[in-house]
Formats: sequence, structure tokens, C-alpha cells
Amino acid sequence: MAESNGKMKIYSLQDFIKYLDKNGELARIKTEVDAKLEVTEISIRALKEGMPALLFENVKGARFPLAMNVLASDKRLELALGKHPDQLGEELITFMEEAMPPKPKVFFRHWDISRRIYATIPKKTRRPKSQEIVSRPNLHGLPVITSWPEDGGPFITLPQVFTYDPQNGKRNVGMYRMQIFDNQTTGMHWQIQKGGGFHYFQAQKMGKEFEIAVALGTDPALLLATVAALPEGMDEVMFSGFLRGKRTRMAKGKSVSIKVPADAEFILEGKVHLTDLRMEGPFGDHFGHYSHASKFPVFHINTITHRKNAIYPATVVGRPPMEDKYLGNATQQILGPLIRLIHPEICDLWAYYEAGFHNLLVVSVEERYSKEAMKTALSIMGEGQLSLTKCVVTVSQDVNTRDFNAVLNAIHKNFNPKYDFIMIPKVPLDTLDFTSYKMNLGSKMILDATEKRGLKVRDCGSNVKTELERLMKKIDNRVMDWVILNDTLLVVKVHDKGREVVHTLTKSPELVGPKIVAAVSPDVDIHDTEQTIWGIFTRFDAERDILFQEEKLVGINPLFGGKMGIDATWKKGYPAPLVMTDEIVNRVNERWDRYWK
Repeated sequence: MAESNGKMKIYSLQDFIKYLDKNGELARIKTEVDAKLEVTEISIRALKEGMPALLFENVKGARFPLAMNVLASDKRLELALGKHPDQLGEELITFMEEAMPPKPKVFFRHWDISRRIYATIPKKTRRPKSQEIVSRPNLHGLPVITSWPEDGGPFITLPQVFTYDPQNGKRNVGMYRMQIFDNQTTGMHWQIQKGGGFHYFQAQKMGKEFEIAVALGTDPALLLATVAALPEGMDEVMFSGFLRGKRTRMAKGKSVSIKVPADAEFILEGKVHLTDLRMEGPFGDHFGHYSHASKFPVFHINTITHRKNAIYPATVVGRPPMEDKYLGNATQQILGPLIRLIHPEICDLWAYYEAGFHNLLVVSVEERYSKEAMKTALSIMGEGQLSLTKCVVTVSQDVNTRDFNAVLNAIHKNFNPKYDFIMIPKVPLDTLDFTSYKMNLGSKMILDATEKRGLKVRDCGSNVKTELERLMKKIDNRVMDWVILNDTLLVVKVHDKGREVVHTLTKSPELVGPKIVAAVSPDVDIHDTEQTIWGIFTRFDAERDILFQEEKLVGINPLFGGKMGIDATWKKGYPAPLVMTDEIVNRVNERWDRYWK
């Protein structure tokens, strides 16, 4: 492991941990900790307090140390990539635009990108570090975490699952949670629209034995490539070489015929039987709630290989912010600009981590003709991972998609539901979305808040807060608390009967000013914008929970007008939100100072 220009060459998780340590970005915790719940509470608090990555060196009952929060900050992501993800994304799209048609001078002008493109070719190695130790399947001894109190058991939360299409041999690397059933079997949570699931479907169709391998603990480049929403068929291993600027080293598996990463900490090799399904879950997921237990395929492990002195990686997902905030933001900063290759009208797009990414996407569009933004939104809703988006808001090119207040301002000035709202019912939805009560099925909506040609832009007007203070209790005394965001979004907190309250407020002729009224439950901190976005966008089904001040049916077409209402309260049948037990919270409180000695 050499150094170049003062920067360590990072091929593995251990390389990166050493690099973090060198840069003051690692905390080594020698106090014994429990992988069941305790490490969850520690890692969440450490992230919120801006603390370094964590290496738990003494995990109860485990043979290996546990690394968490490794990429849970913007600084650590820049250390991993060598530059800011935004910069890398803009350099990539500039290169792609100038390289059509290919010209030699373009490759010399953008030498860093050219070098990264060359690095996409994987490299074979005969002495893989990931196979230094070969053993029979036994998951006992790994510090596999149980993240939340009602989880169905311990879950591997950072698996990088290598599958190959049995028909054409194309590779996919995806991240799908894996519940530990026993020492040699786990669940394989293949959600809809996932590459590994498509390969499994093809194997079932052909009746062909389905070998897979799971890498645990890789360098940041391969990890980021795994979680990135790449177009179907694009090889994550090749993309990791681009991110790293160095070729990814691969080797043939010990007990499977497929290739595995040579520098991983652990490799689990085995098969997924084509007819073997088992109940998996519940699991506290990144929507901030438990996902319901359901039947999923089972992974049968044949062999486990690992490095000497291997380190086991884990992450916690749940109510934002969590580490996936940084992973998801980085990948969309790098890949987001590429959407302009097929949609030149798009200036920027941003999926909000606060809403679990898939629940709120804002797209800025330079319209070349009337309603092009709506066409763009409809097209996006049919493309890859973006097809799982529940709510798309389109804005004009001068609006910062990442600024929620700027988006609200655009809605206030430009959104008229009579012309600018589309509901799409009964379509595929993220497997983790529970709001329709039917797995993988739900509804979506589009709000067009772009400036309209020939129409006078509305002024936001004076602050409406003073008038609201006079009206709120008068209109509906069931409102416990309320807040108005950017004179546009009125958020009210209620104990129950959220739909009735929203109906009353939305229909009231006295309530003028807010364009949208949303009701949330008491567990949502409506004075924190991050928690407000989470509380609204993870808890409503567009078809069931949206209403308008004016509603009528013309033929088979619904027409809407006036204020828009959203009942985003927690409803009977929804899974519980994620809350840590008092016992664990008190234990971590008592031991907090001891962890850092």
C-alpha cells in the first residue's frame, strides 16, 4: 500500500480506516459494547454530533471489530473521492457532452476523467486479500447488529450482493438487507426494480441454479457504486473504478464460479434456491418506520472467506438524518447531471433524503414549450429507480432544487392545481412504502411549479402568520400546534382525525394565503424542517390522502382548485415509527464518557 502525492491509495475498507485515522476522522472504542441496539444508539448520536467514524474494537461475543459511520459526513466522502461529489459530477457531464462525437483532444483536455474511464476495466488478481482465510459457513462471531427493538432479528446492513444474469452474464452489485436466520442462511430482501431481483427472476424463468456472492467491507468507491441508482445494465464494478480512479481488483470465488472483489473484508459464497421463501422482517428501514414482515428468497451460504484481521462493516437506517443521507446525496451529486444527456431540458434534480429519497423529487426545467416540465416529470417516473418516486415537483431553471424554501416559494407563486396537478393511481411503488397498505403498489403525484408563459407571476404577499394566529383555533380547535413555512405550507399537528381537520382547514374560505395544508401526528417536530419533511412525505398515499378546496368530475376527469390538503397523520395499519427503548437510551447515557476514553 503505497502513497502518491501525499494521498494513500485506497483499495479496501482497512486502507480507508487507516486514512481516516491519519486525518483525525476515526474514533476507536475499546469499551465492550453490544451489537444489539447499543451500537445503534451510539452511532446515531455520534452522527448527529458530527463525531468521527467509529471502530468498535470489543463487541460482545464477536471475533471481529465493527466499523460504523465510515462515510457519515461530507468531509469523509471528500476524503474517499479525492474531491467534492458535485465537482466530480460536473466534470463527468462536461466530458460526456464534449466527447460526442469522440475527439482525441477532448481526452487530453479532461485527463482526470479520461484516467478514471480507463480505470473502469476491472483487474484480475490471483492473490486476493479477501481469500486469505477460507472457512466453513458460520455467521456466529460476526458482530451483526440488531438495529431497532422490534426488528425480526440481527441483519447484515451493508451487504454488497454480486449477481450475474444467467442469460447474458451481465453483473449487478446491489445492497439488500439480509436477516440472519441461522449460521449459514439469511434472507435476501430483493425489492422491486432491483438488479439482483431481475437476475433472480431470470434464473427462475430458466430453472437455472443461482449462484451469488456477498462482499462485506469494501473501499468507499465500490460501496458508493453499490448504492448508486445506476441505469439497469451498467456495471457497478466498472463504475467503482471510475470513482476510485484505479481499477477494481477481482478474483474467482472459492466455491462459486463467479468473480468476487479481491480486497473485501469478507466474502459469503453460496446459492439462492429458486423456490425457497421464508418470512423476513420486520426491519426498521430508511423511511423511519418498520417494514412489515413478508416472504423473501433465502441465501444458503457454502463458504466464507475473509482477510486476516478482518473488520466487519455496518450501518443504521431510520428516521433521518442517518448515514444514508451522505451516501445517497453523494451518488446523486455525481450521477444527477447525467440526466441531461437524455433530458437536455433538465437543469438539476434532487431527491430529498428527509423523505427517504423516493418520496420527494424536485426537478428544475428550462421549458422550451408550454408544459414541457409535466412531460419531463411523466418521463422520469418511468425510468429505472426514479420510477419509484412518489411525488415530483417541477420548478423553473433558476430555482435551487436543494432548497426546500425556494421550492415552496415556487409553489406559492406558480402552482394552480386546476392546471398543474396530476394524480397517478395504482402504479408500482417502493417496496418499503406502506401508505397504500399494499406492498409494491400505490399512487403518485406531480406538482408543476414552473413559471407559466404569458401569465403574471403572483407575489408571495405579506407574511400570513399574524392572520393565522387569529384564525387557527377559530376554524378548528383540534389543532395542537402549527407552523407556516414560507407563507406556503401550513403544517398542523393533531392527535387524530387528521383528514377531518385537513378538510375543515382546506375548505375554509377564511383561511387564505397557504397553498398547501398538511396534518401530521404528535411525534413529528413541526418546528424542525427536516423532521417536517419526513413526517409529511413518508405518511400519505396520494390517491387516498390528498384533497382540494374545490373538487369536481368532468366526464371521467377530476378537476381540482384552491388549497391542497394532505392528511399525513399516522393511520391504523401503518407500521410503528422507530423509537429506541428507554433501557438502551439510559445505558448509553450512563456510559457515554466511557466510550471515548
